[in-house]
Amino acid sequence: MMPPRTNFTFKPMLIAFSGLALIGCATFSSDGGIDSISVLTQARTGQLVKQEKSADDTKAMQATIEHLISAPLTANSAVQIALINNRGLQASLAELGVAEADRVQAGRLRNPGFSYSHLRNGQALEIDRSIMFDLVGLLTLPLRSDIENRRFEQAKWQAASAAVSLAANTRRAYFNAIAAQQTAQLRREVKTSAEASGELAQRMVQAGNFSKLEYAHEQVFYADATTQLARAMHNATATREQLIRLMGLGEKRLAFKLPDRLPDLPPQLIEMRDIEAQAMQQRLDVQMAKRDTEATASALGLTKATHFVNVLNAAYINKSQTGTPRTDGYEVSLEIPLFDWNSRSRKAQSQYMAAVNRTTDIALRAQSEVREAYSAYRTTYDIAKHYRDEVIPLRKQISDEMLLRYNGMLSSVFELLADARAQSTSVNEAIESQRDYWLAETDLHMAINGNSSGADPLTYVSTKPLPSDVKAEY
Repeated sequence: MMPPRTNFTFKPMLIAFSGLALIGCATFSSDGGIDSISVLTQARTGQLVKQEKSADDTKAMQATIEHLISAPLTANSAVQIALINNRGLQASLAELGVAEADRVQAGRLRNPGFSYSHLRNGQALEIDRSIMFDLVGLLTLPLRSDIENRRFEQAKWQAASAAVSLAANTRRAYFNAIAAQQTAQLRREVKTSAEASGELAQRMVQAGNFSKLEYAHEQVFYADATTQLARAMHNATATREQLIRLMGLGEKRLAFKLPDRLPDLPPQLIEMRDIEAQAMQQRLDVQMAKRDTEATASALGLTKATHFVNVLNAAYINKSQTGTPRTDGYEVSLEIPLFDWNSRSRKAQSQYMAAVNRTTDIALRAQSEVREAYSAYRTTYDIAKHYRDEVIPLRKQISDEMLLRYNGMLSSVFELLADARAQSTSVNEAIESQRDYWLAETDLHMAINGNSSGADPLTYVSTKPLPSDVKAEY
């Protein structure tokens, strides 16, 4: 008896597959995740992040940069330039497309497999055809999509963290550059004074009114002043170049102008309450660690879902043979994890606990760092205020008295010059204390909003994978 032609046909099954595939199809976002990054960054820096995607974007960004550098830079304008013009950040924003592509791919079924065989035995012809579908891929589609969605979100948080770090580093470079410029100007004035003092000492030696010891003291001071000026000028160049690198400026835009002096201290110290709680809510590395733990837990759920079914494929088969009707049917292949199921489960649980402990460690370090940053903020403010209100006024009072004594012929010109040197030292320390305050303020905001002070700010989006073996189960 001829076997019946089985049209068990897989049409209903194919229709179901097609419907589920269409439902699960993820699509690319219109902004590639940039809007979310910009919102996160603006909330923490006050500045937006923009991605250069087209010639119009490039033209608009260049116009913005030209406008900002046409006036003396402020800290905010320097940060704004860095966030739209730093090439490293732009490269990282472009790499978000990789994470989004993985997200979209995870929302789609694997391509079906097709096999075809053509066999001839004398006059007999046998043809086998089959279409293979990934059933486990279909069953775990929601879980895979969820994991890749989390990865994409993680990538966006990492990009935002990089942008916030870049903003903080730009502010630090800005204040360092202004302070170095002030110091170089002060050292230039000290060298001029030392040069005049040396020439006067030489004339007095020639006139026989100055000892060799006193003359040597003046000469060594001039030599020290020359060395200190050279170092200060290099430091001014180095700090300016660091600012240039962070802002991503090219050769044609190096002539921007910095203010002549650092910003004044605020009238009073900003009292911050509950800064540890703020850090837990706003700090990006804490939020990323939480999401990494959630993603690992999700991956653990996927491991459990495929605990006893590691590979499951369904195939539609039909067979044609000369002289016989075509036959239809299906084939299911199943791999049973008899030897590794326990180790796989324990590994996933261990990876989850590792993620939990990493999150706890990051949170504890964040709390400690924000307390330390706040202490530095208060201390540097008090020191800078002390120099401004106490040390510098006293130095000026001493200098005024020394000038009166010199005018009354009660002190020599060298005593007057020695006092000027002491005053320049105090002024330089005041500049450094004022710079330290602005750096400490930047570090405090970074400790509340950004990431660990030990993190590399140029490590932008590194779409860190979850357990590779779990991902391979898709």
